[in-house]
Amino acid sequence: MTLTTLAALVPILPFLGAVAGLLLGGRAPGFVRPVAVLPTAAAFVIAAIVAARQGTGPATDAAHRLTPTGSVPIDLALHLDGFAVLIAVLVGLVATCVQIYSTGYLRDDPRYPSYAALVSLFTAAMFLVVYSGDLMVLLVGWEIMGICSYFLVGHYWETEAARSASLKAFLVTKLGDVPFLIGVFALATDAGTFRINGILTAAAHGELAHPTLVALLLLAGVAGKSAQFPLHTWLPDAMAGPTPVSALIHAATMVAAGIYFVARLLPVFTSSAAALAVLAVMAAVTMIGSGLAALAQDDIKRVLAYSTIGQLGYMAGALAVGDRSAAIFHLLSHGVFKALLFLAAGVVIHASGTNSLAAMSRMGGLGKRIPDTMWTTGIALAALAALPPFSGFFSKESVLRAAEHAAGGHAHHIPSAVGWTVLVAGLLTAVLTASYATRLFLLAFRGQGVEVEDHGREPVVMTTVLWVLAVATIGFGATAGALPDWFDGTSLNPTLTTSILGTGLALVGVLTTYGAWQSAAVRRRTTPIGAVVAAPPEETEPALVEEAAIATHQQVYGDIASARDPADPGRILLGPLHRHAAHGFHLDAVYAALFVRPVLAAATLVRFLDREVVETYVSGAGAGPRLLGAAVRRAQTGNVQTYLSVLLAGSVVLAVLVAVGA
Repeated sequence: MTLTTLAALVPILPFLGAVAGLLLGGRAPGFVRPVAVLPTAAAFVIAAIVAARQGTGPATDAAHRLTPTGSVPIDLALHLDGFAVLIAVLVGLVATCVQIYSTGYLRDDPRYPSYAALVSLFTAAMFLVVYSGDLMVLLVGWEIMGICSYFLVGHYWETEAARSASLKAFLVTKLGDVPFLIGVFALATDAGTFRINGILTAAAHGELAHPTLVALLLLAGVAGKSAQFPLHTWLPDAMAGPTPVSALIHAATMVAAGIYFVARLLPVFTSSAAALAVLAVMAAVTMIGSGLAALAQDDIKRVLAYSTIGQLGYMAGALAVGDRSAAIFHLLSHGVFKALLFLAAGVVIHASGTNSLAAMSRMGGLGKRIPDTMWTTGIALAALAALPPFSGFFSKESVLRAAEHAAGGHAHHIPSAVGWTVLVAGLLTAVLTASYATRLFLLAFRGQGVEVEDHGREPVVMTTVLWVLAVATIGFGATAGALPDWFDGTSLNPTLTTSILGTGLALVGVLTTYGAWQSAAVRRRTTPIGAVVAAPPEETEPALVEEAAIATHQQVYGDIASARDPADPGRILLGPLHRHAAHGFHLDAVYAALFVRPVLAAATLVRFLDREVVETYVSGAGAGPRLLGAAVRRAQTGNVQTYLSVLLAGSVVLAVLVAVGA
């Protein structure tokens, strides 16, 4: 079987699994789990075979003309290179782990068949994006992922949080997709083709007529899909969906698609210094802002959501300094340990007995009850904090190395200011990342919160998946020396300067947070958790206060109760900034004031005009003929004598008028 045939099977298999799952879900429930797991697992195995056969050789291209449009044709094209095949392996690994994990996590969910089918469709769409060699075909996968995320985030549609989050995710990403679509058409018009190879050739020869405009339009879509400032607000709220879905979205599919798109078309963006500057600023604000917000969250999944936003900022920063190898390296590394973190969070939620939320301020004794989760989470958090020898250290250092190289003016066509922006923001974010990672571990597994009911040990299938990803997290860093042969040949090994700076700052974050936690332990002994709710202590029992605190957490997704908890080390570290960081720096409120309220006001005005003006005019226009008809109807009595009398009276009137006129 040829390489291109094998590659074509990779997205087809999970697509067929999705179709079969939707058709058989209600008729043959016993086949739902095999249909969910086996096609995805087979796609993963084939993707690994494709990667092995493609290797470090020249790119493989194949195309079939779908339609001659008369101007820019559309081709069903495959493009296989080191970037594409390795990301496809990551997608297959994470999707397979998610499907296996979900058989335990959602084993009692009545909507599991539709859930599993949508996960398979989601996976097929990402495979299509990764392997596609034509932008129009890539757009198909891009938009399918958007609609799948809408349904999966809203899986628990009975809750207001899930309904709102799914709608918000769809609308915000579509807000970026509109200029993105315009940018794709403009790019194809300039290059004369939708084929990615043809576009790259045109960019290399300076044949793009509007590189800055096109790049900025495309960045709008990337900001929406990859949750970069200012279109990142949908991702923390998307935690209302099932935890395995969060792992899939954050690790290997939707948010990774934007970064991968920029990496594939990087010469288009490097053609414009202005676009690189915008990308660098966007990445810097995203990294620092998300790090501060993560340090203030109480829900474990929202901490991880803001963490994803920040790590995507690192990848966007690497692309801004023109190093797509570092960006994709961190994308691969992050995909493994972030999937591990979210799936571990699912076990924590299972142990806490909640549906989709887990307030770290309430956790107590989980480290002893779920030791496997504690150890695997510790490994993933160490990788997230970029501590050696875990994979996150090598991939994050490759980003810092690229930024340092650009800051020194050694990167071709990259302004040194762009390099300095990414480097400084990356180093500051290293401190914040280590801080919130340490805080998460301490509160979740070493905390002194309210002891929750024991819901049993984690299912074996879930624990097995965690250890598989933990092993990958430990071992992936060793590939840093071999990956350049798969990529552009740029070295990914860390340098001494960035290694010392990055690791030193990470240790500062770890030690500072640990010290704040120890200080918070003293406060915890004197201030009960229930104090987060203001109530007269002499009138309210502690149990009722705690129930009120929990109710507040459930009503306001992304709980901000820890903003009043004096035992939270995040509050100690952030001080007055904590309240603003817990609310995501009020960006949703800003959007509500700038966009939502004016739109609602305009809608109210339109409704008033429609009901009070337009309907009044329409009603009035019909009233005249209606009154005239009523008058004529009264005259038509059917009485012959009345008709003769009226005729005679009319004749007399006419005779009088004629006589007067004469």
